[in-house]
Amino acid sequence: MDFEKVITERYSVRKFENRHLEQEIINKIINAGHVAPTGCNFQPQRILVLNNDETILKLKGCTRCHFDAPCAMLVCYNVDESWTRQYDGAKSAPVDASIVATHMMLEAKNLGIGSCWVMHFDPEAMRKEFNIPENIIPHALLVMGYPHESAVPLDMHQKVRPIGEVVFYDSF
Repeated sequence: MDFEKVITERYSVRKFENRHLEQEIINKIINAGHVAPTGCNFQPQRILVLNNDETILKLKGCTRCHFDAPCAMLVCYNVDESWTRQYDGAKSAPVDASIVATHMMLEAKNLGIGSCWVMHFDPEAMRKEFNIPENIIPHALLVMGYPHESAVPLDMHQKVRPIGEVVFYDSF
């Protein structure tokens, strides 16, 4: 698919067909996240793939925003592997995990897979259900699957601010 088409046609899918993703599709989505750029190439991302009925049932206990997706990928980061900016101590790992998640969502769209980035989940419930170590921080939940034929973007999807309100040249 043409990149401009991928980025303009992608939307948060909230209605899915009831079938798990094939391993080949999962591998391609994972690879897109694996090659994403990270601060100093530290690669702090850790991705938990949930693609069977048992793990999806556990996921439903951690968030109400699962949209009955048959697959999910929890993008996390290792706090011990984050590049740190010397001027103010800012850590790159949360940004790195966001870049990884974005690559994954765009590749999913490219493959005909719908996704929705979910921030509304209980990180402690995730830790308990999926044995996530303390140094691994759950960051973004990507629920995904084949879009249901009736899936459509929310009305507000097409509403964007005028570019002059968000882009500035030379100074604010």
